[in-house]
Amino acid sequence: MKTLCLLLLFSLSAFAAKPNVIVIFVDNFGSGDLGCYGSKLHRTPHVDRLAAEGTKFTSFYVASGVCTPSRAALMTGCYPRRVGMHVSDTGGAVLQPLAHKGLNPDEVTIAEILKSADYATMCIGKWHLGDQPAFLPTKQGFDDFFGIPYSDDMTKDRKPDVWPDLPLMRGEKVIEAPADRDHLVKRCTEEAVRFIEQHAASPFFLYLPHTMPGSTGHPFSSEGFRGKSANGDYGDSVEELDWSTGQIIAALERLKIADNTLVIWTSDNGAVRRNPPQGSNAPYRGAGYDTSEGAMRMPCVMRWPGKIAAGAVNDALCSTMDLLPTLASIVGSSLPPHKIDGHNISAILFDAAKTTSPWDADGFFYYHMDQLQAVRAGEWKLYLPLDGKFKNLSRKPETSPLALYDVRHDVSEQNEVSTQHPDVVQRLTQLAEKARADIGDIHRRGSGQREAGMVEKAAPLLP
Repeated sequence: MKTLCLLLLFSLSAFAAKPNVIVIFVDNFGSGDLGCYGSKLHRTPHVDRLAAEGTKFTSFYVASGVCTPSRAALMTGCYPRRVGMHVSDTGGAVLQPLAHKGLNPDEVTIAEILKSADYATMCIGKWHLGDQPAFLPTKQGFDDFFGIPYSDDMTKDRKPDVWPDLPLMRGEKVIEAPADRDHLVKRCTEEAVRFIEQHAASPFFLYLPHTMPGSTGHPFSSEGFRGKSANGDYGDSVEELDWSTGQIIAALERLKIADNTLVIWTSDNGAVRRNPPQGSNAPYRGAGYDTSEGAMRMPCVMRWPGKIAAGAVNDALCSTMDLLPTLASIVGSSLPPHKIDGHNISAILFDAAKTTSPWDADGFFYYHMDQLQAVRAGEWKLYLPLDGKFKNLSRKPETSPLALYDVRHDVSEQNEVSTQHPDVVQRLTQLAEKARADIGDIHRRGSGQREAGMVEKAAPLLP
């Protein structure tokens, strides 16, 4: 009884003052690129400090190994298939300039959840959930936007007869085209610090989806970082992103609001395959753009001094989809009226020793576009037999049509154990069938799917 009372008091004190919330969401960045996750190549002292002063999560997943669907899941707390953002209007994995499709304005985003609790809201960086006016951040709960509407590599030279110059936007207006890609991280950081300064006296939500390392084979960085790392353009970009994190932390401390600010640092998907290799997803197998651990199991550190344990490591199964319901709980907001997939994981955030998760019972599903390719529950990940147009690029070539791994203790997936655990295979197969019925699979519509937003005519964003 005494323990229960203490936990109750802690919960009440933890939520007495609404915390500021900062989500830093970098682009195409793997666990092996951070010092606090084992990198010996990149200098990342500021993110490492966040991990030392907060909790490092080691089973934290995005809902897709690709940009657009991953971002849709973060914003809505839903699998991309549920909200119709698992494929583009042209049948590809991500939205391109002049897409007719975008995140449906009827969906409820994290920004709208926090705005209902009197938060100032700002999106700075790469949006990639629709570039038409109906789909911009300012129509999805953000008071303002500074950044680019899609990937930094979607430039006019690639499709000169179709795509406009890469636009840099403020609010709903293009202020520069083509955007100066060398200085995007620097300018977005300056905008972020300015926003924090302007709203230091009241609760704010800053969503900082950085544009780098980006989808290009040669990430961009400003003069102070160019040529300074031990890993070429990619390493320069990694170290500038770390500098940016340091600027955010310094601003919070200077304004004396660090203790009441929850900072979440993670990536939209893992580092992608390049020749020669650039980023690292170690110790996980695979790379961005598929359903491997390397594509979807992300570095994630969270710091909230006095609330989230310092220097802790937590291996509970969590996801970006959990952020919406968890933040709603913390600030006292209602959940969206429609079904979401994420869970309130505040108990995990505030108890570093807690390694059980709601996903252990419900299952976490790995989709590639419209195909369900794997399911995880607890320590087990089951790669499913696949029919149709996609092959599972993320699994080893096994003789069996399916493959089972203990991804908690065998993180590099060296030992396939399906024959030793038929009961686990059966349970995870049943979970997969429930997902197919609800949110679908290739050639099969789920009963719980909703439509993305669509516009009849798409126009280029021009100054």
